[in-house]
Amino acid sequence: MNKEAKLTVKFWGVRGSIPCPGLAYHRYGGNTPCVEITCGDKTLIFDAGTGLRVLGQELIKKGRIEAEIFFSHAHLDHIIGFPFFAPAFNPKNKFKIWSAVFDQQIPIKEVFKKLTSSPMFPVSLEVFNANLDFLTFRPGDKIELDGGISLSTVALNHPQGAVGYRVNFGGRSICYITDTEHKAGEIDQNIKGLVSGSDLVIYDACFTDEDYPNFAGWGHSTWQEGVKLCDAASVKKLVIFHHDPGNDDTAMDIIYEEVNKARPGSLVAMEGMELEV
Repeated sequence: MNKEAKLTVKFWGVRGSIPCPGLAYHRYGGNTPCVEITCGDKTLIFDAGTGLRVLGQELIKKGRIEAEIFFSHAHLDHIIGFPFFAPAFNPKNKFKIWSAVFDQQIPIKEVFKKLTSSPMFPVSLEVFNANLDFLTFRPGDKIELDGGISLSTVALNHPQGAVGYRVNFGGRSICYITDTEHKAGEIDQNIKGLVSGSDLVIYDACFTDEDYPNFAGWGHSTWQEGVKLCDAASVKKLVIFHHDPGNDDTAMDIIYEEVNKARPGSLVAMEGMELEV
């Protein structure tokens, strides 16, 4: 394991539920979830929201591409960018596509077949000529990759199921925890165990504590709960994520100020933001 190799995260899509283009969303961005984590020379992609299209355009500049794509779950905002991921059409490229197995759910490959079928899409999954290797795991499993990269996983509290990840590389760690709903007055012990002592946690803060009572059962959390979790788990840095499409740049500025008062040094994810751990 090379402790000198860089571990970085870059945000290509930070919104939840639906894209929200427009000048009012210019600074924080309007694309749905897509996060790139680079471990040395290895590329890991988390979720395939509309931000994946822009990431694909950047990856093409590098020539032949090999990457691992990990899905938190198969709700539309997390998969809708995949049919527009240009590198997936090039037979020179290779992608391992990871998703968790949940009871009574169809595999992610079958989800993509449905997504690219009539009447929703003009061409089928068969025209995606890259080498696509679909792999599954159970929430709670550990995944070992080449290059000294390991991932821990945990089930999240979300309708139809979702999974959170911890990427471990070179003695450092980044956690991707999106689409999870907290229980009032409780810290989710499974998530706490996953993120404990980590360098950076990306956390679903779609709502605020003030908004949350109107959306109980929707499967999302608040920045206030992210602060409580990270404090309880001795996390170094919190990055809030999966922003409500109703919150424009002005609203996000207010949230940014409030989360930093509660936990100095915390960040609000913005498209294009890149952090080295």
